[in-house]
Amino acid sequence: MEKLSGAHSIPQACLPDTLAQVRTLPELLRWRVRATPHAEAYRHFELAAGHWVSHSWCEIDLEFDRWRRVLAAEGFAAGERVAILMPNGIEHIAMDQAALSRGLVPVPMHAIDNPESIVYILKDSAASLLLVDTIDRWLTLASAGAPTDTLKRVVCVDLQGTESTAATDHRVVALKSWLEPAAEVTTSDVALQPDDLAAIVYTSGTTGRPKGVMLSHGNIVANIKAIHARIAASPNDIFLSFLPLSHTFERTGGYYYPIAAGACVAYARSVQQLSDDLKQVRPTVLISVPRIYERIYTLIMQHSEAAGTFERELLDLTIAVGGRRFDARQEGGKLSLFDRMAWPLLKRLVADKVLAQFGGRLRVAVSGGAAIGERVIRVFLALGLDILQGYGMTETSPVVSVNTADDNDPRSVGRPLDGVEVRISEDQELLVRGPNVMLGYWHRPEETRRVKEADGWLHTGDQARIEGGRISITGRIKDILVTSTGEKIAPVDLETAILADPLFEQAMVIGENRPFIATLVVLNAKVWEREKARLLGSGADAESAFLLERITEAVKGFPAYATPRAVWWTLEPWTVAAGLLTPTLKNKRPALEHRFAAEIEQIYTRRPPNGARPAASPARAIERSADRR
Repeated sequence: MEKLSGAHSIPQACLPDTLAQVRTLPELLRWRVRATPHAEAYRHFELAAGHWVSHSWCEIDLEFDRWRRVLAAEGFAAGERVAILMPNGIEHIAMDQAALSRGLVPVPMHAIDNPESIVYILKDSAASLLLVDTIDRWLTLASAGAPTDTLKRVVCVDLQGTESTAATDHRVVALKSWLEPAAEVTTSDVALQPDDLAAIVYTSGTTGRPKGVMLSHGNIVANIKAIHARIAASPNDIFLSFLPLSHTFERTGGYYYPIAAGACVAYARSVQQLSDDLKQVRPTVLISVPRIYERIYTLIMQHSEAAGTFERELLDLTIAVGGRRFDARQEGGKLSLFDRMAWPLLKRLVADKVLAQFGGRLRVAVSGGAAIGERVIRVFLALGLDILQGYGMTETSPVVSVNTADDNDPRSVGRPLDGVEVRISEDQELLVRGPNVMLGYWHRPEETRRVKEADGWLHTGDQARIEGGRISITGRIKDILVTSTGEKIAPVDLETAILADPLFEQAMVIGENRPFIATLVVLNAKVWEREKARLLGSGADAESAFLLERITEAVKGFPAYATPRAVWWTLEPWTVAAGLLTPTLKNKRPALEHRFAAEIEQIYTRRPPNGARPAASPARAIERSADRR
């Protein structure tokens, strides 16, 4: 084993004394370990032991040190890429921290992405090392064309029972074996500058091949500091991490930022066990996409519909009184005597029981990654949970703006973070400039020039307005549908409104160059069974007409021309594996349109005479679709 000169520890005089002095991500960790060495840093569930295991900052840094040493022994040059294909957990962040300390560039990848996309990223980034969870995953990638020229090492966390397979490829090694020589190596962190690359994060690619966003240490550290000034988590806080660490929203907000705050991060076992983990970990801070809140909202509405009259009216009263309390807190208004007297009882009988679904200690919940329905967010605000909607994108490291508990307008995505400039272009596009804006796209200078102007302004592709300093996103420039009648509609806004109804699990609005707007939806099976029973076997046409009525009610705040006039529905979810969703669960519109081309054509060939409302596509269309699968 090669001996590397130098000591591992940075001299104390070189360490920053305050967060303000931190310039790079390794400096951030070093500062935190020195500041609170014995505080709880991470918590994960040890399957073999059957319980949660905690690590202090000092302990976790010793674990990271093993990875730093053995990674240094690989002899990679600064700037080489290290791909990480792992679920959230200690192994993921250990490789990330080790790579950063060596001046290497992490390339986080979605654990649920399809093999072809992963292979593309490995080739495009020219990764030198891959950390992967299982040998089976690696064999799948190898058969899909994983690169053989640039990939020098493949580290598999689980290599059990496949030693003979691994032996045929000298690059493949089990994690345990890879880490064993760590004690023999001494090393020191590579000197880094704020402009050095800290990650290449590939965008989801809703319309084509993903692009590698180059984020520097300075980009991410600037965003961390600005978030801390706005949200101000503390060492007493516990985050529950379940969004993929390959997503910049979780990477910055749920991984790097807690280091700055000194907060503990608990890694959820899986999305399927999230409900149990929320109750066991009882987090105080939650970073999530809207779908998690929407699912709990659906459970609330389902319970309300199944409850008796008294319980249903009690929930309605709680939401009404709580809503007035929220408005009074934001606007400085006064509450009536009834509201002041009723709330403590309503809180104990209703609100606390609902919020117990989050563990009962949640003081702040951030929602980002997509728009959340106003009806959904207002229910939680009324129940006393401060959901703070924010806005960002991978290219901005990612946070641009976010609301705060004392300045929370659920119709907006908040005010820009300190140091971030925003303005609206002539075509209503939101432009962003600041230290958090990416360096550019990996090996795509022309694409970079298209979105990032010479003076630093980034074109977000989102339409927006700024009122009273708050940003409201109104649609996507590229996602605007233009009907054959010339009407322009933002489909994401309609889809968000439809998904606020617990009956609908997934939705895609269509209508480009068509005479009217229609929608494809996936139904919640449990809710649909109950609704079908109420229709008393009226037939497929009546069922589909009922669905269209529900959709019409959900989008009643939109112009008449934006109201879907036809619906095709299914109970089979759209998945990442089928290529219909991105790894961050956004619709892949071209893929969905291709997959359901026959169903879409059926919708528009059944157009009624004289402009009357068309009959919604019946359930038997699903059966025909299933046969073709």
